[in-house]
Amino acid sequence: MKIIFMGTPDFAVGTLEALLGAGHEITLVVSQPDKPKGRGHELIPTPVKAAALAHNLRIYQPARLRDETAEETLRNTEADVIVVAAFGQLVPKSILEMKRYGCINVHGSLLPKYRGAAPIQWAVIDGEEKSGITIMQMDEGLDTGDMLLKAEVPLSPKETGGSLFEKLSALGASLCVEALEGLEAGALIPQKQGESPTAYAQMLTKEMGELNWSRPAKELECLIRGLNPWPSAYTRLSGKTLKIWDADVCEEGHAGKACGEIVRVAKDAVYVACGQGLLKINELQLQGKKRMDTAAFLRGYRLQEGTILG
Repeated sequence: MKIIFMGTPDFAVGTLEALLGAGHEITLVVSQPDKPKGRGHELIPTPVKAAALAHNLRIYQPARLRDETAEETLRNTEADVIVVAAFGQLVPKSILEMKRYGCINVHGSLLPKYRGAAPIQWAVIDGEEKSGITIMQMDEGLDTGDMLLKAEVPLSPKETGGSLFEKLSALGASLCVEALEGLEAGALIPQKQGESPTAYAQMLTKEMGELNWSRPAKELECLIRGLNPWPSAYTRLSGKTLKIWDADVCEEGHAGKACGEIVRVAKDAVYVACGQGLLKINELQLQGKKRMDTAAFLRGYRLQEGTILG
């Protein structure tokens, strides 16, 4: 098939590579505009643009898809279908209906669960036991289109937002190729979604990572994993930011201890009182220092029982 591919972050790169590997012709790659980074504010290409350049593909980076020029560019580009994977802009109706097979989307959740911008991380934060990929026929709603194909993956006890991101990126790539084959053969039966049983998977912010020690240890442990590697979970220690990268839940009680209080310091871990249970911190990073396991941290920094974090 001839395909217009729309995507921006690392998550979408695998799908682009898989479509090329399956012999499809990518007639245009559409990605978000490059953004300045670093002290020199140098423009850095998006991961999808970098992949497209490596394959000498035609690239288009509109600031807004709703602009007349953008619509005209897409309309004048020959394609059977538009494939969208984490593009980052809403696609207007005029573009959704532009090509023979419309627009299909590679979405990182088992729809109708986790519609929205950050479905992968929220599945971990909410303590889900499984997640997956849904290939969806896009409509004007936000991730509300008919489902074409779905595939599940179990979440491991130590699943992070980053590890699930990699799993679903690979799964989405293979499932998208399968969906296009079914679409072209007329073998797919679209299914309506119905109402979502979960809240909208809102975009992540750095502020979300601040640990509220009055919450149960299990909730905090899931939050730590879900926000790993970005934006990361953190607390405060003596006025400095202390990032928490890995932790375990201990159900033992801590009568008389304040939430956020360090109740025990072992050789390789620090135990902190939560609203319910204790959080055993295994890996952390103090502001200005490297990320390290707690045993290494304690060899260079003395923590005392009774210290309040936060």
